[in-house]
Amino acid sequence: MQATETVFKGVWILRPGLFTDTRGYFFESYNQKALNEAKIDFKPVQDNESYSVFGTIRGLHFQKKPYAQAKLIRVILGEIKEVIVDLREDSGTYGESFTTVINSENKSQLFIPKGFAHGFSVLSEATIVLYKCDNFYHPESEAGINHLDPDLHIDWQIPEEKRIVSNKDKNLPFLRELNYKFPDE
Repeated sequence: MQATETVFKGVWILRPGLFTDTRGYFFESYNQKALNEAKIDFKPVQDNESYSVFGTIRGLHFQKKPYAQAKLIRVILGEIKEVIVDLREDSGTYGESFTTVINSENKSQLFIPKGFAHGFSVLSEATIVLYKCDNFYHPESEAGINHLDPDLHIDWQIPEEKRIVSNKDKNLPFLRELNYKFPDE
């Protein structure tokens, strides 16, 4: 597995070794030893899977401390534009966003440490996204940022008339209204 750190400290793009032949392909989608070798501290306790159709935008979500979650995101079917926003108070990149395309063809994964809001848009006809979390879902700790926040300048690559967004996500506050930052660990 190849691990490449992004411009955001602690955020990694992981590319597994892919073995193909006439039967199909094989790869290790998760390998704790490989993460340890890359100095990525991650011990998942929960898997989440979502199915979505083209135009769906999910996020931007996070859980507040002490229930914050690090996540390892991968796409089983289709393609997404993955978006994260840094909420770490003293990171030097607070309030900045990072995007990458993840799909079932390139098998890339994105490791997101605690302290980030996370969301994605579905760029293919349908998609299945699987993500591992290192903390359990805690409804009272969930929070988020509105996907249309003008200060974040996120291009979701979905025409406005084709966007499918939950009412809950449409009513999330903008970052400047959030009044929550992740303190240093």
